[in-house]
Amino acid sequence: MVDLSVIILTHNESKHIGRCIQSLLQVTDQIFIVDSFSTDDTVAIAESLGAVVVQNPWVSYAFQFNFGIRNSPFQTKWLMRMDADEYITPELAAELNASLTQVPETVSGLYVKRRVIFMEKWIKRGGYYPIWLLRVWRRGLGICEELWMDEHIKLSSGTTAQLQHDIVDHNLNNLTWWTQKHNNYAIREVIDLLNIKYNFDSKETVEPSFWGSQEQRTRFLKIKYAGMPLFTRPFIYFTFRYFVKLGFLDGTKGLMWHVLQGFWYRFLVDAKIFEVYHRVGKDKEAIISHFRTEYGKDLRSPNQSVRI
Repeated sequence: MVDLSVIILTHNESKHIGRCIQSLLQVTDQIFIVDSFSTDDTVAIAESLGAVVVQNPWVSYAFQFNFGIRNSPFQTKWLMRMDADEYITPELAAELNASLTQVPETVSGLYVKRRVIFMEKWIKRGGYYPIWLLRVWRRGLGICEELWMDEHIKLSSGTTAQLQHDIVDHNLNNLTWWTQKHNNYAIREVIDLLNIKYNFDSKETVEPSFWGSQEQRTRFLKIKYAGMPLFTRPFIYFTFRYFVKLGFLDGTKGLMWHVLQGFWYRFLVDAKIFEVYHRVGKDKEAIISHFRTEYGKDLRSPNQSVRI
């Protein structure tokens, strides 16, 4: 076992949490779960596998995760972030066991590759593999950004390095659940894109850079995307992913994934932005007032985001 503890956020994750924890037990038994009052067997399953569970009301992902960082009972040298519907491969477990004690002191964060499984299909193309995510960092040097969407761990000092093996993102819920989840995501995405234009909350984020880290590149591309015309950009984005990035080679299930995640979801976001403009126009204060009355969200505070 390495000097590592893991933080997981849960809400009704009985389908996933056992698989997640069992994969992590190859590396550590110091697993801390912040649960937002699940009504299924999530807590019982987690505790039966040795995890420490506390419950905290949901405000936003960043708020909940930073609560986990502050209140973890495990004073380990390294922390790791996992989602309940993810698990680590045996290869990543072996790599962590072999290399974590040998990381240079100048390195404060480690990136891993995320592998997405959709309807039992590994989505290898369309720019979806590998996606590099900073998931392991030294205690006291990382915090979750307070953003409406695409929250990342932000390091206060040090450099980063890359691990060679994968975390697997494999959600077992059905397609109805998936589309409902992305409909909720779309509200957050709308706010994030409008925030790029109107700067509602003035929160400090990663510095956008095409040649920087995965987070910097993602932010750079999102800013460029936000500047494109409504309803044009979903077509361009899907065409780039499906044809230029060879998403069509992922087969029928890949077609479903790239259309739903790479086109439908982004078209829905644009439709919701269009609705905002149609109802209240493009004045900043009118938009802020609209989201406060329509969705109960204060756009000046990402901690008002909804439970997903």
